[in-house]
Amino acid sequence: MIPYETLKQSLMIRQSTWLVTGVAGFIGSNLLETLLTLNQQVIGLDNFSTGHAFNFEKVKDAVSAEQWSRFHFMEGNIRDLETCRRGCKGVDYVLHQAALGSVPRSLTDPITTNESNITGHLNMLVAARDADVKRFVYAASSSTYGDHPGLPKVEDRIGNPLSPYAVTKLVNEHYAGVFARCYDFKTIGLRYFNIFGRRQDPNGAYAAVIPRWVSAMIHKEEVLINGDGETSRDFCYIDNAVQANLLAATTDNPDATDQVYNIAVGDRTTLNQLFSKIRDILADDIAYLSDISPSYRAFRPGDVRHSLANIEKANRLLGYQPTHNIDQGLAEAMTWYVEDLTG
Repeated sequence: MIPYETLKQSLMIRQSTWLVTGVAGFIGSNLLETLLTLNQQVIGLDNFSTGHAFNFEKVKDAVSAEQWSRFHFMEGNIRDLETCRRGCKGVDYVLHQAALGSVPRSLTDPITTNESNITGHLNMLVAARDADVKRFVYAASSSTYGDHPGLPKVEDRIGNPLSPYAVTKLVNEHYAGVFARCYDFKTIGLRYFNIFGRRQDPNGAYAAVIPRWVSAMIHKEEVLINGDGETSRDFCYIDNAVQANLLAATTDNPDATDQVYNIAVGDRTTLNQLFSKIRDILADDIAYLSDISPSYRAFRPGDVRHSLANIEKANRLLGYQPTHNIDQGLAEAMTWYVEDLTG
């Protein structure tokens, strides 16, 4: 039995209180659903800047009435310290997912990205420290590797940031490290690599590539690829990210805290390959898709050319073992994407 399965069995009989920031978002709402199915108490904090209230209805439908009653929602902004303090009161574990994502957004509006991702992160660290939270797990990012050319990406070798967003995520790691050293506050950062799956928003200017392409294909719209399509990513299914958060929050390995970890699968897929995978899955039910081709446009400023994670550290110190590769994740997520986009 993998460590995560053992952990879930333990949590079913050991109730704790968790704060999930960004709880109305893609990753946050999946964390909420998993924690509730494990009979945990969950406080959720969100200001709906990128999350959606309808995600709560989807979670509510997926859990029992008793489990749903263990969820308490706070609408508020992590840029306000007192809001963060109220959220952390009486909490055992913090899973800090709230942030303004997207490289293009940060290039357009670096000020707001900085306020949400750095000031908000610092507020959460202060509030969690003062509330004597047992563990502070936060969403870091593979964008931190910047222009470092080495593959696979290893946690202690990074380059220069290529966007304001990447700068904010690097600063998050530095602040967490300082809190660990100066206050003996237990933090763990999870460098996400292109997380995808159910409840990922296909709409808006900064939608992630997989739901955006699925939406375009279903609605007979043009599929646009930035660059030549040979840019590659380590796509990681949402269930893997949820596993990493719960393992990081509850680990009793003293060497595992005050660390950052790559959270990925350890496999590389080009955008051209991704297009073919999505098209081929959808073409089984939508015949016209078998003949479509993408359109290409200029490379996007701030984008990393290639990304591939070494996940040995997370496996060794946290017991992280991905349950889904990209093909398994796409197969499982596609039903949700299609139902969401056509329902």
